[in-house]
Amino acid sequence: MRISHLSLTNFRNYARLELSMPPGMIVLHGDNAQGKTSLLEAICYLATSRSPHITADRQLISWLADSEPIPYSRLVAEVQTSAGLKRIEMTLLAEQRNNTTYLKKEIRINGLPRRVMDLLGQITVVMFLPQDLALVEGAPVLRRRYLNITLCQTDQQYCQALSKYEHTLSQRNALLRTLQEHGGRGDMSQLQFWNETLASTGALLIAGRYRLLRELERRAQRIQRDLSGAGEHLRLRYQPGFDVSTDPNGQIAFDAGDLGASALPELPPAEIADRFVEALAACRKEDLRRGITTIGPQRDEMRFLANGHDLGLYGSRGQNRTTVLALKLAELGWMQEITGEWPILLLDEVAAELDEKRRAYLLEQIGGAEQVLLTTTEPTLLPGQFMETAIKWHVKNGTITIETG
Repeated sequence: MRISHLSLTNFRNYARLELSMPPGMIVLHGDNAQGKTSLLEAICYLATSRSPHITADRQLISWLADSEPIPYSRLVAEVQTSAGLKRIEMTLLAEQRNNTTYLKKEIRINGLPRRVMDLLGQITVVMFLPQDLALVEGAPVLRRRYLNITLCQTDQQYCQALSKYEHTLSQRNALLRTLQEHGGRGDMSQLQFWNETLASTGALLIAGRYRLLRELERRAQRIQRDLSGAGEHLRLRYQPGFDVSTDPNGQIAFDAGDLGASALPELPPAEIADRFVEALAACRKEDLRRGITTIGPQRDEMRFLANGHDLGLYGSRGQNRTTVLALKLAELGWMQEITGEWPILLLDEVAAELDEKRRAYLLEQIGGAEQVLLTTTEPTLLPGQFMETAIKWHVKNGTITIETG
């Protein structure tokens, strides 16, 4: 998979960009704040409908567009896949109504209006960012976001379940607050309805996350061994947001302690849903007291362990960089296997983040990818042989100059 042409209008610091993009390794170099990262961000946004840097999409619209009657940003990509060429368009409109700005997002695929749900999976990407260390060291919400973005690019059923789960969770929490305000008195049958819906969709999330971590762990373990000189054994521990560790017969079902993902048996979603319903019923009193759903995938966690030690608590910066590199390369291989073609690889300033050994390993491993975009402020950090064969673009003030020779 690769993007053959990219068009940006009023996106970040690109007032207008028309760019033909060849296959292979593309190095974007230049000073900071010139537009290198914004180009990667645009591709990621077209693939996932989310920016890896901000939560308010309005910030993606260039300030230069504020003079327009309706400020807007438009992104268009022509994508070459094994199934043929397709055209992806996204338009962001900042409409003013009653002195309030509302953002409208329009999506077209091959000229036809589509939902965000239809967009996901049209372009697949794997992205390395300097802040990816937060996947190991940061808050659980960052790891859940990573799992969701990765799975939504490859599993439509998971993405639909995630959307429905988040809606159901909001409805259940609203009902809990209403019941709380009335001292717990009310129609509890409504709560049972939301319990069953929450459990059926939540079970698909848990099953999907478990399968993904099992596959990533298998691949990442080999990479971690290569990078650490066989000195570290990496495990990815999945901790569901409710206790599914035992069934009525006392059999262990998921990680109850020090087990890595590959050591856990797989449960069918229907069985997970049954246990989830039971767990929600058991937590009803606490949920009513707090006015919020206290268990479920919205509280899932994943941890990284090297030789049994939690890297989020005890890992060095070097260990954690190795772990993130192993995770992302594992994701790249998994996505290629599951979709049948290489995702587009986006590498933002990885040369500055990795030492010489890790840089060399990364560049060796990504040789099979059809299209790689790598940004750097210091091209000299990249091996000379790599730079000789790479396509080089200089980025300055939102303008890209294609270098020759």
